[in-house]
Formats: sequence, C-alpha cells, structure tokens
Amino acid sequence: MSADLDVRSVAAALAFVVGVPEEQVPVPQTGSDPLAVWREWLAVRNLGLVPVRDPAGFTWPGHFLAVIRTGHATRGVVMFGVPPGVVRDPAGGGPGDVDEAWVVASLDRSLPTAEPYGGPTRTDGLVEAIAVAAQAEAQPHLVERARALPGLGLEGDRYAAGAGTFSGGTGDGRALTLVEAEVLESLGLSAAEARRNVVTRGVSLNTLVGHRFTVGAVRCEGRRLCEPCAHLERLTHPGVLRRLVHGGGLRADVLSAGTIEVGAVVRVLD
Repeated sequence: MSADLDVRSVAAALAFVVGVPEEQVPVPQTGSDPLAVWREWLAVRNLGLVPVRDPAGFTWPGHFLAVIRTGHATRGVVMFGVPPGVVRDPAGGGPGDVDEAWVVASLDRSLPTAEPYGGPTRTDGLVEAIAVAAQAEAQPHLVERARALPGLGLEGDRYAAGAGTFSGGTGDGRALTLVEAEVLESLGLSAAEARRNVVTRGVSLNTLVGHRFTVGAVRCEGRRLCEPCAHLERLTHPGVLRRLVHGGGLRADVLSAGTIEVGAVVRVLD
C-alpha cells in the first residue's frame, strides 16, 4: 500500500463489506502495516483478505475492497459487479484507477464469523511444558520457567530475539505460541516437536482468540490460531499439517512482564 493512502477510507470500506459499524474497524497508526492490522482484526472473525492478481481487470458479482488512485492520492472504496463499479466511496474522491483489490473471504467456510471458535469457557488450565529455541529451526528444549517480555516473547527464545523463521513478518501474535497437550497426545507429538512455547492442559485455546487471559501472572491476548504450515511438517513428519488444522494452537501477544512456570494457571480474563 502506498504512503499516501487514506487509511480511514479503507477501514470504512472494509466495515461495509464485513457488515459492521465503522467504529469497529481499527484505523492503523502511522508507521504500522495497514494490511497486517486489518488481517489481524479479520482473523478473529474467521475472515481474511485474498489479494487480486489483476486489480484493474478484476470483475466479481459481489462486493470487494479496492484502493483507487486519483491524482497523487489513494483511497479505499467498495466495488461490485461485472464490469465493476464503485458502490461505496467513504472519502468521496471521484473516479480513479484501481491500484489494488481484495476479496474478503472466510478462512473456514464451515465456521461462523461471529465467535467462530466459540466463546471462552471459565475453566482454568495449567501449563504442562515450556519450550524455547535460541535460533530458527533449532530443536526447542524444555525449561521449568521462562521470563515473558512484553511485545517480544519468552527470554531465550528465537522470536523474542527477532531470529525466528517468521520474525520478518508483520502483525501481532508473534510473541507467544501455545498448544494443547491433549492435541499433541492424539498425534504422538512431543512438546519440543510441536515447536510452540507453552503446552497447556484443560483449556480450549481456540476460544481465546480475541480475548485476554493470564498465564500465571503474565497477561496475554489471543490474536489468532497458530495453524500448522509446510515448515512445521518439514521439521516433523508427513501428515502433521493436515492433522493439526484448527488444532495447532494459539498465537498471543504478551502484555505484561513476568515469569511463566510449569504448573502455572491459565485463566480467562474477559
């Protein structure tokens, strides 16, 4: 996205496509990655942005999000139809050329967009294991406790040091990863093989997407599911990706400093 983008107009257009009040869509701050901010917001609703390869020539018998350029300014609009036309122009800048476009689509069509993973239960869980790896692709090792650093992750782990495989990406939810012990047992994976930081027992991690919780005294916020990928399958064994869909755990932000220990309680706050 260009530096001259009117991010408020894109947020308003996105609200129209999703069908929510404009004030619910975050307006990215200067210096942040707008697409990452909106993708994080959509992920809580089981939605994502699918980029259009040929924005200028794209036609779609439905609403889609586009960025159009008029002179030296770009803004967000909602387009519709074959051929497409602008049906919602929050900034009202007149005709323009389409620079970029995205279709808003469900991440999983079998799940709803309102609390797709269910609401959080009040059942407390426990930390069963903690794993850190100093470098990308290094074998994680188990520790009894680890210091959590706000906005970074666990001290001694590759993501807290910015050295993880996906550290160069954008968006939140990279500080702490959690996975359920029950899922690992069903697959025969060890805590280290899962390559997640914290293994929990007794709490449904999927339901913590979009909610705040504590791990011991450390405050966290669930951002999105930690879905499996080809990288994890390559480092473990074939079939892991398919069997871990919606069971790969949770990506979370660390909101406060503190020490996480084996045996600590995982508790929902909101």
